[in-house]
Amino acid sequence: MTQRSTTKRSRFRFIGETIAELKKVVWLKWPHEVLYLTFLVLLVAVVVGIILGAFDYGFTNLVDKFFLGG
Repeated sequence: MTQRSTTKRSRFRFIGETIAELKKVVWLKWPHEVLYLTFLVLLVAVVVGIILGAFDYGFTNLVDKFFLGG
């Protein structure tokens, strides 16, 4: 058996295994779960962005006052 035929077989086996795994996936119910989880992700992203922005603003002022003499 050559290296090339082994590579082709492993590619086809990989594709077959991928399809088998995708059949096991529990897909979200449309549209209720999709919209709810999308809203939840956006809400968490905004909250984390605000928190990180506040820390950045605070540390920027701290560095300006103590290290740059501003």
